[in-house]
Amino acid sequence: MRGNSQTFQAVVVGGGLVGKAAALALTQIGMRVALLAQPASSPAPGVRFDSRVYAFSSSSQAFLERLRVWQALDATRIAPVYDMRVFGDAQAELHFSAFQAAVPQLAWIIESSQVEQALDAALRFQPQLNWLDARAQALEVTSEHAVVTLDDGDTLSAALVIGADGAHSWVRAQTDATVKRRDYQQTGIVANFSLGKPHGETATQWFTGGEVVAMLPLAGDYGSLVWSAHTAHADELLSMSPEQFTAEVERITGERFGALECVTPPRGFPLALQTVDRLIAPRVALVGDAAHMIHPLAGQGMNLGLRDVVSLTETLAAKEAFRDIGDPILLRRYERSRREDIQRMMVATDGLHRLFALPGPIAKGIRNAGLALVGAQPQVKRWLVSHALG
Repeated sequence: MRGNSQTFQAVVVGGGLVGKAAALALTQIGMRVALLAQPASSPAPGVRFDSRVYAFSSSSQAFLERLRVWQALDATRIAPVYDMRVFGDAQAELHFSAFQAAVPQLAWIIESSQVEQALDAALRFQPQLNWLDARAQALEVTSEHAVVTLDDGDTLSAALVIGADGAHSWVRAQTDATVKRRDYQQTGIVANFSLGKPHGETATQWFTGGEVVAMLPLAGDYGSLVWSAHTAHADELLSMSPEQFTAEVERITGERFGALECVTPPRGFPLALQTVDRLIAPRVALVGDAAHMIHPLAGQGMNLGLRDVVSLTETLAAKEAFRDIGDPILLRRYERSRREDIQRMMVATDGLHRLFALPGPIAKGIRNAGLALVGAQPQVKRWLVSHALG
């Protein structure tokens, strides 16, 4: 027995930040969109902060502002970053300053749930949007349209299907895209802390023994830890009691933030570099982690995904009147517009990871001398800041 059938211009599969932003952006340029996603979840009762925290670049903030989402965020949950200090593994230090770079701030630190809930609220007011809490089960593509069959038997017909469904993308698996994945043999550990000393709106990062430890400022005297640890070490850290884990974080950060109190239990997720040979397929476009994954040491993965959405939306909005939004020429324009940015960010993050993972005193001396050299070049630092801002 066949289910109901509905027709849209686009179907967005995936309900994270990137997928919801894509659905909202497309509806705001007048498209009828179906979104297959679940509503954002709030932190568990008694938990002050969401463990998923992102550093939003200026380009991401500007995009969310155009969507009228940024204005709806709780300002008391947003922490600006005015300075960033990076410490090598041999006393070298690199300092980035918003003041020296002549920008208002380097980034904003916000919990994922805060942004997702604001996106959810905006999406509920879009008459062009049909939000379905359902799973896609099959995808059939013809020269005229794509048909997504849901797990309840209903079908959605559209000119374009957008895969925003993460690193293990179901949409991508329905295409002939070739995925290359290299496991970093590391686990990203995230946790939030109450700080004994103020963070001063400064993001601090340490490279140590091939691992990367970052403490990002949260609103108030709180900080968000992101520790990229070797898998065996990460397993050891995650098995510790809260008191043991806190003591270890105090040690690795040199007690820079005084006595810490863990307010969000640590969570771990595997780290990998993942590339896709094509961002598009017939009537399919990939965005976010479905299209690329990078090491989190620069905090740019989510910003890269939002730039995918901006580029795709702008490409579709600028299409010739005689093309539909699934036209291969349009999709190739989108793919070409994203290649350089994605490649540059992958090379930069993977290169830094490899550099600081190299063992031995010679490698240590070279990389720390490099940090010191960059720190002494204001023009180079301004260039790095401009690229990080998007």
